Amino acid sequence: MIVLKIYLFVQHSDFILQQRSQLIKTEAYRLGFEFAGISEAGFLEEEAPRLERWLQQGMHGTMNYMERYFDKRLDPRLLVEGARSVISLSYNYYPEQVLYPHTQNESPQIARYAYGEDYHDVVKLKLKALLDFIRIHIGEINGRAFVDSAPVLEHAWARKSGLGWIGKNALLIHKNRGSYYFLAELICDLPLQADGAIKDYCGTCTRCIDACPTQAITPYWVDGSRCISYLTIELKDAIPAEFGGKTDNWVFGCDVCQEVCPWNRFARPHKEAAFAPNSELQQMGYSDWVELTAEVFGRLFKKSAVRRTKFEGLQRNILFWQQHKRKKY
Repeated sequence: MIVLKIYLFVQHSDFILQQRSQLIKTEAYRLGFEFAGISEAGFLEEEAPRLERWLQQGMHGTMNYMERYFDKRLDPRLLVEGARSVISLSYNYYPEQVLYPHTQNESPQIARYAYGEDYHDVVKLKLKALLDFIRIHIGEINGRAFVDSAPVLEHAWARKSGLGWIGKNALLIHKNRGSYYFLAELICDLPLQADGAIKDYCGTCTRCIDACPTQAITPYWVDGSRCISYLTIELKDAIPAEFGGKTDNWVFGCDVCQEVCPWNRFARPHKEAAFAPNSELQQMGYSDWVELTAEVFGRLFKKSAVRRTKFEGLQRNILFWQQHKRKKY
């Protein structure tokens, strides 16, 4: 009888965890998240030596903040007291139309994720709404929302939660939708039913490695100090001359490794109005970019992630492209 009671209790507990988890996922989808998955909060044993090696080899470049909070990056329980679960979510940003295709080399190009409003602001609001929903419909919990702004290894948690696999370009890839996604997390002290990781479907493909203009990618590793996104956003000093003619016409971020990825043929346009480019950005031509003023920058990118470079940074990137474009073409 005691054994039966224990069995029934366990079954009931599992049912509750399953119900809670499904309730949270259903609300996440209603809020606009494309995929949602759950992992049990704990130490990322596999990621620890990888992160250490990446840092030791200087692949973080001048991003010294990556050296800080090493333990917290590997264990969410150090970020949220009593953490039991990591809820990973993905939010689609694939645009209906590409602005100034970089293969044409006619105008400076910015990464697709920066076409509209800053994703930190847009997705964070969705996360907070989901956290409020959990507190109203399940109960008061201790939790925090993260959108690429804290020491959280978001790709690792998304992989563990079954949102996709980490490709050779170090991005999360979903078999049915590709990789044009923002990742976000809710770390909370609520026990939930964990999902499992899926297999790697990259196979023998090396398109991202072969296409990278600066040879920043080796299988499953990205040398951040060579990545065009790093050079045009994170790097505050002058872009090293060795990259002259190798950054194509990217002046904020880069999408090359995603453009060539076979799985992105399944990408579907997002439905988030905030991510749509404004009409002025859509109409920008070559002369508009090279003659960009601080005033226009402030107006054009007021709510955009491009603000991170500040006017001087974007101007540096445009000038670097312009100088080496002349030499190359």
